[in-house]
Amino acid sequence: MLKLRDYQRASLDALYAAWVGGGEQPLRHGLIVLPTGAGKALVIAALARETLARDPKARIVIVTHSRELIAQNHRELLGYWPDAPAGILSAGLGRQEPDAQVLVCGIQSAWNKLAAIGPRDLVIVDEAHLIPRASETRYGRFLEGLRAICAEMRVVGFTATPYRLDTGRLDQGDGRLFERIVYEACVGDLILRGTLAPLISKATLTVLDVSGVGRRGGDYIPSQLEAAVNQDWITRAAVEEMVGYGHKRRAWLAFCAGVAHAEAVRDAVRAEGYSCETISADTPRRTRDRIVRAFREGRLRCLTSVGVLATGFNVPEVDLIALLRPTQSTGLYVQQVGRALRKADGKTDALILDYAGLVRMHGPIDSVTARTAAAIRGREGELRAKPCPGCGALIALNASACDGCWVEPDQREEEGEPKHEASADDALPILSERVTGSLTDQGRWHRIQNWRIAPRLGGLDLLFDADTDHQRISLDLEGGGYDREKAVRWWRGLGGGSAAPLDTAEALERAAELEQPTWLRIRSISRLRIEVAVRFADGRQFADVQREAQS
Repeated sequence: MLKLRDYQRASLDALYAAWVGGGEQPLRHGLIVLPTGAGKALVIAALARETLARDPKARIVIVTHSRELIAQNHRELLGYWPDAPAGILSAGLGRQEPDAQVLVCGIQSAWNKLAAIGPRDLVIVDEAHLIPRASETRYGRFLEGLRAICAEMRVVGFTATPYRLDTGRLDQGDGRLFERIVYEACVGDLILRGTLAPLISKATLTVLDVSGVGRRGGDYIPSQLEAAVNQDWITRAAVEEMVGYGHKRRAWLAFCAGVAHAEAVRDAVRAEGYSCETISADTPRRTRDRIVRAFREGRLRCLTSVGVLATGFNVPEVDLIALLRPTQSTGLYVQQVGRALRKADGKTDALILDYAGLVRMHGPIDSVTARTAAAIRGREGELRAKPCPGCGALIALNASACDGCWVEPDQREEEGEPKHEASADDALPILSERVTGSLTDQGRWHRIQNWRIAPRLGGLDLLFDADTDHQRISLDLEGGGYDREKAVRWWRGLGGGSAAPLDTAEALERAAELEQPTWLRIRSISRLRIEVAVRFADGRQFADVQREAQS
């Protein structure tokens, strides 16, 4: 039987605790937020089995919007629980089993069959962000109808993006279905622990200009957007870059602004000598199945898409995504990039080419949460990333150094060092975590000539002068999660007390606790990870594995 990972187990434990209440009002409608590739279908399967273990007479329905997800959820359920009393209700899959104790169904087939489905104690909604807020919809009528049959029914939503562009967070506002988010896993944490594939990104020479495009319903007007970006010279330039970066990568996915745009990108990719097909809402089902199968099996290099592959598309081999559709929707941005997060054999990372300026608008993918997405909504023109003053590459808003320059930009100018050109070779921070340095020549030890401890907002910078090069380690003592853990590791590794400082002021007062090491070594251990190690005069060593700067 498949086993839950710790964060998957924690998500269900948080849900059960919310159901009980623990001093608060017991929750009936809760959200669980898990990134694409985090094993959502397995958690849903475990929830169904554990619910029936507590109440063998309970009746459950798992509902979603596409036949691919219906089949995936049913398959995962049987893999986790081979004897599950499960059935499917889906016209697309040709199965009509509405009386199953655990019913996996599509909303299109189920919304008007409430009498056949009967009372349900638990409704699990996969891709819950697709539930419209309005009650006069299929989802609205389906849930209201089941609630009329069973007033005590609970609803659990699963999604990677718990917010909509037009109406904000799913757990806020009038007419909300969900009371609150009970658990949210972070993309960055799951990448660092190796559960999800690392992402890297490149700034592109080709940039889509949508300054003259109007807006409606919170996003760009589709016809105007496509007219602005679907120009032959732009498409050829973008595809030339895509081919240059992707010729050694296995599976490319390009998100486009319209059907004509997707077909134009397809034709440009073919003109460069690579196989490519287009999928849209108008693609017949059998044709779509054939194309996706060829893509999954590696017989097709590239897919161009508009509107249909941002959710529910499961091809782990995707290792290049071209963002060619500008959007104001944080959810769409996260869903598109999420197609590359799954791990696959032989896949070391995935490359994101951001022609549409989505990182600049919405922020690094691991920094986007329900809270930040809600904050972005309605702030027209506010940027979530900024250009490096020294080279123009995009960096996170809270970053003081550019990955390409690696030292403070103003310091590089003062020292008269050359700046690298803002081109497609520059790093673009699809992930916010950065590690600076350039001492990775075969991983040899460098003697540390000097070191300095410099205060910074939220913590300290450790500045090492080693031989003829330099290294900066940033300790975010006032941060949370991984940032705080990293700071604590380095504080203790350099001889500080076990109780690391809580802020910059305390750290400066206790700086004498830290011991200067004698040697420094940086070596690559994978395409995206480096080991930074120090050694002291008495032979003691401390090492930390971190993300490698991309240049």
